[in-house]
Amino acid sequence: MKSGRFWAWVTFILGAAYFFIPLIATVEFSMRMRRGTYSFDAYKVVLGDDRFQATFGYSVIVAVFTILLGVLIVVPTAYWIRLRMPHLRPVVEFITLLPLIIPAIVIVFGYIRMYGSNSPLPFLGSTRGTDALLIIGYAMLALPLMYRAVDTGLRTIDVRTLTEAAQILGAGWATIIGRIILPNVLIAVLSGAFLTFAIVIGEFTMASLLNRPAFGPYLQNIGANRAYEPAALAIIAFAITWGCMSVIQVLSRFAPKSANHRN
Repeated sequence: MKSGRFWAWVTFILGAAYFFIPLIATVEFSMRMRRGTYSFDAYKVVLGDDRFQATFGYSVIVAVFTILLGVLIVVPTAYWIRLRMPHLRPVVEFITLLPLIIPAIVIVFGYIRMYGSNSPLPFLGSTRGTDALLIIGYAMLALPLMYRAVDTGLRTIDVRTLTEAAQILGAGWATIIGRIILPNVLIAVLSGAFLTFAIVIGEFTMASLLNRPAFGPYLQNIGANRAYEPAALAIIAFAITWGCMSVIQVLSRFAPKSANHRN
């Protein structure tokens, strides 16, 4: 027992060191922009950059619409598969894995060929059309993570009993999904939303080839031309990520418990 505890602590310390040492080194390097002293000049330059504000704001808006689209597609689909067609789950799981197999550059070139200026559906000819294609592409990239998060949440509740009880009370399908199923899998949806947000904020290929002013291309551009600002951006992105995780943990305390848990 003592030996197992010792090696558990050794593993924990090595894992913590592997995680925190590069983070501390990045923080230290980001504060060396002013020679001879530590300062937050790199952070001031980044946060005061108009391109940072514009690209980050654009990516946040795209992330919100991507999350909404993902929820509208995944929650009803996962619910219906679990309730009525469980035999199709392997097929749906395989389909949701395809975005992990097909590279993003292949997908975006398919977009350009299908919806470019020479196609019958020239969506890329307008700014709003290109934004819509980018949102759809991001929703597809996040599909494996969103679907599995929601499916895991649905496994923790008795979907059939909740549905039958709601139908006895006269609820329609929209009411069942929106007011009964969704609140019970809220934390799973938030987890999928957080992962989707992380994908959208850091994605480069689609935004770059579709020529959209997103945060990913800005990160690549500033990383190729600056020294200290990329380190500051990495720390800012890390803080945003952990902030989202903290929000999920706080919201999980107030999430409604499922019927299984209450019983």
